[in-house]
Amino acid sequence: MTRPQDPSVPPAPAATAWAEASAAAPGTDAAPAGAPAAAAATAAAPLTPGVLWTRARGFLIALALLLTAGLVLAAMNSGARHGYLDPRSADPFGSRAVAELLKDHGVDTRVVTTADAAADAAGPDTTLLVTDPDRLEDSRLRAIRSAMDLSGGRTVLLAPSTLSLPALAPGTRSRPDGHGEETDLDPGCALPAAASAGRATTGGGYHYTTNTPKATACYPSDGHPTLLVLPSSTRGGDTVLMGSERIFLNNALAKEGNASLALQLLGTRPHLVWYMPSLADSDPDDAEAQDKSFLELIPAGWSWALLQLFLAAAVAALWRARRLGPLVTERLPVLVPASEATQGRARLYHKAGARDRAATVLRAASRERLAALVGVPASQAHDPVSLVPAVSARLTDGSHDLHSLLFGTTPTNDAALIALADQLDALEREVRSS
Repeated sequence: MTRPQDPSVPPAPAATAWAEASAAAPGTDAAPAGAPAAAAATAAAPLTPGVLWTRARGFLIALALLLTAGLVLAAMNSGARHGYLDPRSADPFGSRAVAELLKDHGVDTRVVTTADAAADAAGPDTTLLVTDPDRLEDSRLRAIRSAMDLSGGRTVLLAPSTLSLPALAPGTRSRPDGHGEETDLDPGCALPAAASAGRATTGGGYHYTTNTPKATACYPSDGHPTLLVLPSSTRGGDTVLMGSERIFLNNALAKEGNASLALQLLGTRPHLVWYMPSLADSDPDDAEAQDKSFLELIPAGWSWALLQLFLAAAVAALWRARRLGPLVTERLPVLVPASEATQGRARLYHKAGARDRAATVLRAASRERLAALVGVPASQAHDPVSLVPAVSARLTDGSHDLHSLLFGTTPTNDAALIALADQLDALEREVRSS
């Protein structure tokens, strides 16, 4: 059995030369005699999936929690307006409830998203509901106005303002309703639908003034109506201006007389065309949003929220990251044979291709041993002026180029490095035997 060798005892010169020549990593210094085994053991430890998971699980769990929290917040904030005024949406701010009630009363609802489709669908037996007329650009407004004049049906405009009123209802002006919280108003008119429905949630949006003859004004706020019925130039048709769209929302339909008013306004014809303007129908000034990047479309508040999430992730990474400090030596828990430590370092250095560092370590070690053999002080072991003459005096054969051998250039390949190690070993044996 081979007796373990104390790693503090350096191996024979040839073994030392081969180990150092084959393995010094670039930019590293010679390690203490007890360090090679630790370095080899550390470097040889395999990075298995289990080891990687143990090291990274804290950071990954923290990152997953942050992403989950961000997604939950995004869903909570973005879902509030999902399907707004959409007759297919059952969300609180959708309008599926009124569409289902109309269906029960024999009125079919068709959803369109372009002005052309809305104009084509208009007719004397059709009610055209425009959910956001202020989004329409001029050519779309003209198309809707033409359909209103020619169809002979009813057109319901939700919360139109000065942006769309000049084209859709000339002679009518709007102002924001200043009552704020007071949104439930009394009819205040003889319109059968309003009188039958009674008090309804028509405030909180706009109220109107008009010079149109025979207009019917209902649900006044500050003395001005929030519901205005304008007769059309075509016999049998009319236009309804609603200052607020709240009576059509799922979460408000059951309040006051909202359901009755909504059914009577939208159910006078057997067909209802529910027009929800798309981006293609938007005003050209607002169409610039279509050319914006994804990041530009994110609201400013979400940008700050994402920044906070990234900062939190960075803090978590710093908290869990491995701290790197200066190299320290420690006592090995077991004795490792010096030959194994030497071979381990040799493989690492050889893989790094560090011939320059290996040659430097080889020559430095040989100079120190030669200085001890020829009586040169250790402080002068690396001084060619002191060491070369002293070594030369101990040699009988003057064929050695000691300066090139002990202080020369880096070998150009592995063969030259091995040759250098052999020549240094031979030189030490010759000096020791002289």
